[in-house]
Amino acid sequence: MTTDQAADGQVPGGTLRIAYSPCPNDTFVFHAWAHGLVEGAPPLDVTFADIDITNGMAERGELDVLKVSYAVLPWVLQEYALLPCGGALGRGCGPLVLTREPGTDLSGRTVAVPSERSTAYLLFRLWAADQVPGGVGEVVVMPFHEIMPAVRDGRVDAGLVIHEARFTYQQYGLHKLADMGEHWEATTGLPIPLGAIIAKRSLGKERLHALADAARASVRRAWDEPELSRGYVLEHSQEMDPHVADQHIALYVNEFTADLGESGYAAVRGLLTRAAAEGLVPPLAPDALAF
Repeated sequence: MTTDQAADGQVPGGTLRIAYSPCPNDTFVFHAWAHGLVEGAPPLDVTFADIDITNGMAERGELDVLKVSYAVLPWVLQEYALLPCGGALGRGCGPLVLTREPGTDLSGRTVAVPSERSTAYLLFRLWAADQVPGGVGEVVVMPFHEIMPAVRDGRVDAGLVIHEARFTYQQYGLHKLADMGEHWEATTGLPIPLGAIIAKRSLGKERLHALADAARASVRRAWDEPELSRGYVLEHSQEMDPHVADQHIALYVNEFTADLGESGYAAVRGLLTRAAAEGLVPPLAPDALAF
């Protein structure tokens, strides 16, 4: 945390408590806002946490603003509103299923996943329902950074990976069995919904709209002056190669980050509706995504 909290857990002085990941797309998006470079935006008290941690924070109602997986929305939208910007959707950026041998049949096999409350997991389950007639075997949740070594060493038969693993899996001698994003795009024609920005409804509509404006302004400042955020991005990217960090940003920060738009909202509704039909998430209320 960057600011002391008052006894009631709130940060004094109108500062908003926010959590997002140390991944390059998030630090790139929020750099300007977090550093006071967005005029009129409230100051931020930043916690860095991986998305499985922030998903849990959202389910417990912690913090004012959070970057979470779209997959967790059905459990949190009563308390939080989905902001129409700041998150991650895209094309050609879906999770991958990796194996040691090309063309492995996953029927009855063990698959490692980073979380069962993630968009990656929902996309995987929707893919498996279409492509693995016998059904996969045991699903093992493990930290993201352990998945590729586990597949390489034969501790699991396959692994579901996200983000920068798209650029590094071949270093582990692994093969891409399938791209969850390709399957999603081929079957729906929609972009892939990955990470969402949510804020507490108790902040009130006026302030929620101001937060959306601040997020958009922060994104645009990052696009206009990318060198401003570079030190912040590399500081938090866990020794990621700068070239990989640049690829990561280019893939996950795009038009949908500035505004979900009609196709972005359609993608979110489509994912959660399909997942609910498979019994993976609770059904959404008709106006649950309204902002």
